[in-house]
Amino acid sequence: MNKPKKTSILKKIVYTILILLIGFFTGYKFFSPNSGDTPLPVKNTLYRATSNANDTIVSKPVKEFTGEIFEVKKGDIIMDAVKKAKPGDLIRVYPGTYSETVYIDKDDITFQGIIKDGNWPTLDGKKELNDAFLYSGNGIQIEGFKIINYKGNGIMGQAGNNFVLRNNWIIDAGVYGIFPQYGKNGLIEYNILTGIEDAAIYVGMCDNIDVLHNEVYGNVAGIEIENSRHCLVENNNAYDNTGGILAFITPGLPIKTAYDIIIRNNFIHENNHENFGAPGSIVSGIPAGTGILVMAADDVIIENNLISGNKNVGIVITDFENGGAKASNDPESDPNPDNIVILDNIMVNNGYEPIGEIKALMLTQLSSRGPDILAIGGGSGSTIRNKNKYITFGLGNFGTPKIDNTKDVASFLLDKPAEPRKVSKKELGEYTYYGICSGCHAYDIRLIGVPVNVIQMIYKDNPEGMVEYMNEPKNLRDDYPEMPPQNYLSEEAKLAVAEYVLALKN
Repeated sequence: MNKPKKTSILKKIVYTILILLIGFFTGYKFFSPNSGDTPLPVKNTLYRATSNANDTIVSKPVKEFTGEIFEVKKGDIIMDAVKKAKPGDLIRVYPGTYSETVYIDKDDITFQGIIKDGNWPTLDGKKELNDAFLYSGNGIQIEGFKIINYKGNGIMGQAGNNFVLRNNWIIDAGVYGIFPQYGKNGLIEYNILTGIEDAAIYVGMCDNIDVLHNEVYGNVAGIEIENSRHCLVENNNAYDNTGGILAFITPGLPIKTAYDIIIRNNFIHENNHENFGAPGSIVSGIPAGTGILVMAADDVIIENNLISGNKNVGIVITDFENGGAKASNDPESDPNPDNIVILDNIMVNNGYEPIGEIKALMLTQLSSRGPDILAIGGGSGSTIRNKNKYITFGLGNFGTPKIDNTKDVASFLLDKPAEPRKVSKKELGEYTYYGICSGCHAYDIRLIGVPVNVIQMIYKDNPEGMVEYMNEPKNLRDDYPEMPPQNYLSEEAKLAVAEYVLALKN
C-alpha cells in the first residue's frame, strides 16, 4: 500500500485550519453586536487602540455624544436631515430604500443605519447616481448602511479628518467602494464590499489610518493603500479579487510617498478573479492571482498573514517600470520600493498557474510554478525572515530583519483627534479633481470620460460653462458614456474644480 506524501497531508492540515479560521472570522462579523436591530450606543466612536500591561487591546471613545438625533424613515430624504443637522448631531436612518447622494460638508455628523429583522437602510444609485455618501467634513461617522448600484463611489471622503466608516455592506458601487482621500486619523472596520471595478477599500493620500476586520471579495483590488503613510491593514479577509492587498505609489499625485505600512494577520486567499478594471487605470494591469502587491512603497512590513491559493504569486515587490506605472510622468516620486520587511507568514499553494510576465520569467528558470514571493526591479534595504520557508525569486539582496514582530504597534490612530483640515479654494479644486474626476478623466489618455486636454480645448477661459455642463450633462459623443450630473457638489466646489482642470498640465 502506498503511503500518502507528507506534503499532501501538510497542505490538507493547513487548508483545514484556513477554513476554520475564515469560518470564525465570518461568523464573528455576521453575529457581532453591530448586526442586530438595537441601535448602537450614541457616541462619537473614533477609537485609539492601545495595549495594556497584559497585551490586551483596549479601545477608548474620544468623546460622548451630546447632540440632537434626527430620525429618517422609509419615504423620507436623508439630505433633508443633513440640512438641518449641526456639528455634533446624529442622523439615524431606518430600513427602506433611499435613492440619493448624501453630501456632507459639515463637521462632526454621525450617520447610524438601523438594521431591523435583516432589513437594512439601503442607498440605491440605480446606476444613475455617482456617489452614495460624499463627505468633506471632519469627524464624520457612517455605519450600518447597505449601498448598491452606484456609478462612482460608495463612500467617498474629501479632506475630512477623524472619520469612522464601519459595518457597511457595499455592492456594485462603481469605481471605489470606500475611498477616503486627504484624510488623517481614520478607522475603516467591519465592512463587506464586493463587485467594485477598482478597489473595494481605497486609502488615498491619507495618514494614520487603520483598516481592520473587513471582508472584500469579487473586486479588482481588495484593499489599496496608495500614496499614504502610517497605515495598519489587519485581520481582513481578502479573497476572489484580482489582487488581494496592495500598497503602492501612483506617480503624478500631489502626495509623492507611501511608507510606514503594516500588513498583518490577514487572510489573503484565492484572489484569482478576472481583471475587470477600467482600461488605463493602474489596477487594470494587475494579473489575476496576486495576493499582495507592493509597488514603490517604502517601509512596508508584511507579517503573519495566511496567503494561499493565489495562482500567480503570493507576494510581489516591484518598482514603477515593472509594475506598469510611468515614472517619467513624475520625476519627484521615487520609483523603487525600499526597506520592505517580510516576517513570518503562512504561504500555501501560491504560483501554481503563473500568467503573463511571471510565467515568462519562470520559464527562464525552467520552472512551471510561480513563486510565493517575487521581487523584481530596483529597491534597497529590504529583508526577509526565514527565506528558505518559501519559494522565492529575486530576493538575493534581501538581508535579515532587525525586528521579530510588530506587536508594539497596536494602531496608527492618534491619541487625540487631528486638527480639522482647512481647505483653500485651490486645494478644493485639486481634491475634487483627484477624488471625483480623475477616475474617469486622465490628462491625455482615454479612460471612461473625455481626456482633460480635450476638455481644456472645449472650455478654454470658460469655467462657468464647464460648471453648467457638470450640472446638466448631455451625451454629445457616441463613443463616450454620458457623465452623471455633479449638481450635488457645492457651487464653490464645482467652480474650483473647473478652474483647476482648465489650468492642469501634464
